[in-house]
Order: sequence, then C-alpha cells, then structure tokens
Amino acid sequence: MSETTVIKAVSDKRDLNAFVKFPYKHYKEDPNFVPHLISEQKELLNPDKHPFYKHAEMQLFLALQNGKIVGRIAGIVDRLHNEVHNEKTGFFGFFESINDFDVAKKLLDSAREWVKSKGMEFFRGPLNPSQNEECGLLIDAFDSPPVIMMTYNPKYYIDLLEEYGLKKVMDLYAYYIDNNIPQSEKLKRVSNIIREKESITIRPLNMKNYENETNKIWEVYNNAWQKNFGFVPMTEEEFAHLAKSMKQIIVPDLALIAESKGKPIGFSVSLPDINQALIYTNGRLFPFGLFKLLWYSRKIDTIRIIIMGVIEEYQHKGIDSVFYLDTWNNAVKHGYWKGEMSWILENNKMMNRAAVMLGGKIYKTYRLYQMKA
Repeated sequence: MSETTVIKAVSDKRDLNAFVKFPYKHYKEDPNFVPHLISEQKELLNPDKHPFYKHAEMQLFLALQNGKIVGRIAGIVDRLHNEVHNEKTGFFGFFESINDFDVAKKLLDSAREWVKSKGMEFFRGPLNPSQNEECGLLIDAFDSPPVIMMTYNPKYYIDLLEEYGLKKVMDLYAYYIDNNIPQSEKLKRVSNIIREKESITIRPLNMKNYENETNKIWEVYNNAWQKNFGFVPMTEEEFAHLAKSMKQIIVPDLALIAESKGKPIGFSVSLPDINQALIYTNGRLFPFGLFKLLWYSRKIDTIRIIIMGVIEEYQHKGIDSVFYLDTWNNAVKHGYWKGEMSWILENNKMMNRAAVMLGGKIYKTYRLYQMKA
C-alpha cells in the first residue's frame, strides 16, 4: 500500500527553509548535482528582495508523506509575460519529486490549479522562475554536472511530467566545444569580412564603468531578444540585479560589446563555470565553503556563453559568428579550453548555425512543456 501524499502550501519561513533545502537531501547520492548557494536561493524566492516579483507572483508547495518532505513545486504567474505575448499562461518551476507519480501528480495539480485560479488558460514549465533565470527540463546527458545557471534533474522526471499529460512546446540546445576542435578557416574569413563590411568594433566590457556599460547591454538585450519564443523584457531593476550578481565572476575579455560608429549594437557575455567549484560547497560559504570555492575556482577550465544579442537592424549579418570566434579565442588565452554555448532555442536558425560553424556539437537538450490549465 502506497503512502498518502499531502500537499502543503508554503506559508512561513520554516516552510520556505524546507522548500529551499529539499534538493540537498534529494540529490545527496547524485555525484552530478551542483548545490545552489542557499542564501541565493532564498533571495530568488523572496518577493521582498527579488525584482521579478514587481510584475509576477508565485505560490510554493511542498509534498509530504508521513511528515517527510518528498517533493516541491512553484506555481508562477508573470503578468509582464502575458502582457507582452497577449496570453494567459501560468508556469510551474522549482519542481523536484521522488520517483512516485502520485507525488508528482499532486504537486503539478496544486500548481496548475493555483495558476488556473488566477485566470490562466495554459500551464508551462519548468521555469525557475522565468526564462531569464534557469529553465527547461534536462532530457538527455544525465552523466555530467550542469554548467553555471543551467538545470539538472533525474531522468525519471521526463516520465513523471509526460505521464501527467504535459507535452513538449520547445527544446533548448546546449552546444559543447573544446580546444581540440580545429577552428573553421571559413569562419575566420567570414568574421573579418563582417567586421569591415558592417564597420563594427568589438571590445571588452569596461569594468571601471560597469554600471553604465550594463545599462547599454540592457537596452540591446531587450531589443535583440524581443521576437524569441517566450521572451519577456527584463526591467531595468531586474537587469541591474543580474549584473550585480555576475560582477564578481565576470572576465572582461569574455564580456564583449559590439559597436558601430560608437553605438552599441550587440553584446556577448560568457562566464567561467563556477559550478566546477560550487559542487564542493554543499550550498554554504561558511564555515568552509568559501575556502573550497576559492580553491576550486583556480581549477575552472570551462566557460558558458550565457547571453548574446544583436539589435534587430543588425541581425542576420553574421555578427553572432564574430562574437563566438572572439569569445573562444579570448577564453583559450585565459586558460579555458572547454565551453558550453547555451541555451539556444531549437528554432533559432541563426544562432544554431553560428554554434555549428564554431565547431560546437549539441550535447544536452532541455525541454519546456505545456498543457491546458
């Protein structure tokens, strides 16, 4: 006889603490799990501290069996998303569950019923809590840890979501590249032609003028991505929050701005894969996590090309290829010999083509699911 599953809405600090800490127990025996810093997760889930909640709301749920937590989920309504896309779509995120369909079903039911009570017509996810943060369910390549700001989950989650009735709405690709892959001579030639033809210069981020530089990037970002599936423009406050969180690990040569006649027209940001160090911290910086983080950070050999965008009038001109080439050349100079280009929408032909030209190969796929609310 299976145990009875009870769903509890998170309503106080004790519940929130349990919600945040559940993955650390759930993945205890999984060598590929990278723990988030507990302090950062609490901030991400705090409506009083994170600017996402200026245009969104969220309800967290826990699943319990005999008083023991066996799963969690969040129901999310992003008003800005629905305004931009003229939809009534609610989301789910932060999904974790033991391998028990009854647990998963009751969690998904709770999140789905909550978004439906808010007037939503569709139910999509997982997003943690939006496409501007971690998103998608890993559906292959479960044999390696995720890179910075990418998701990870057990393979059986696919069965749980699909048995529930969720269907694929979009796949997100992660490309792998390393220094053993010979660079395309064609890409080098094309890159030089594009620089001259479009009269563009590509320069590193000026860290001494960080706030002003990130303001330029914010404007380009919202212009460049506006036609992509599910894209929601980041508010100035959200982008400033993200930029602040990245500042400590940014390598200026890996944060590039493209300019034409002094006007910013594109940008590319790649980050060292700090997950290679975080995997040893168990989610805490104190008392010993900080020392582990500093020690293992010296051994990071991988970057993630995390954000790239070109304003609409300069798209389809190959500038993304120039970014990829310059980023990779700079990465190798700094001692990073492996890279992940992620994530790229499966229907983004331009970006997929540029990744392939650089020698990248799809090695992980993340999936967004949807159904009626």
